Amino acid sequence: MQPTYSPSVRRRRLNAQLRKYREARGETTAVVAKKLGWQQTKVSKIETGERKKVTPEDLDALLNYYKVDDPEMRASLHECARLGNQRGWWSKYRDLLPSGLPDFEAEASVIKTYECQVIPGLLQTPAYAEAIFRANLVRSDEEIAKRLEGRMKRQEILNRVDPPEYWVIVDEAALRRVVGSRGVMVQQLRHLTHMAARHNINISVLPFEEGAHPATVGSFVIMEFPDPMDASIGHVETPTSSLYVEGDHELAQLNTIFAGAQGSALSPARSLAFINDVIQALEE
Repeated sequence: MQPTYSPSVRRRRLNAQLRKYREARGETTAVVAKKLGWQQTKVSKIETGERKKVTPEDLDALLNYYKVDDPEMRASLHECARLGNQRGWWSKYRDLLPSGLPDFEAEASVIKTYECQVIPGLLQTPAYAEAIFRANLVRSDEEIAKRLEGRMKRQEILNRVDPPEYWVIVDEAALRRVVGSRGVMVQQLRHLTHMAARHNINISVLPFEEGAHPATVGSFVIMEFPDPMDASIGHVETPTSSLYVEGDHELAQLNTIFAGAQGSALSPARSLAFINDVIQALEE
């Protein structure tokens, strides 16, 4: 069975800790590399994650140089290096999920998302998701089927015994836009009302009548993790690529934007009533 943890989160944790050890000594990657008899790029690529595999020997050399004597910490970092080399379930969809977003969703304890165009992927029904994929007319049936399988697999994190806390702000436009057909849309919106009943899911609607709001810049996701060694990360998707936001200042800005949008949105209870009104209008 393939692991459900995230290799990228493990690698990110390892890289960040090694960088902290080096910076605590006030040394550059060039100095560390020279002391170990390595190329300077080797140390920098380990810290940035460009080097996908960190061998036990290389890790021990770095930890010995940094004088990390705590056996529990050393064991933890070796475990990060070992698990970081393994692949989760999403590896088979890597060509269709190039952003690696499931890597981080798999271990997030809190996921916050603002979506301005469509229903968030984690809350999409199969029929709705398929209609979204078919909007790109160059995709084959085989590719669409594989994308749909991957999206449904992603949603399993919400069905875990310990699911992440999921905060969703969805623009009214995503509720009004009829995707697939009126029947597909009604089914999708009813699914939202069912998911909103879960203790870990909070859905807020940002109505048109609010006018301009802090999140007019576009859709984004913020993920937080239970381990204090794992810093929060933001994700912004564009038509051609994905951008990860990791800087403290940038993350603070994203959280401020999310909080502002949340302040402009309806409460979860009023949002549920709003969604039911949209359903009723579609069924008339």
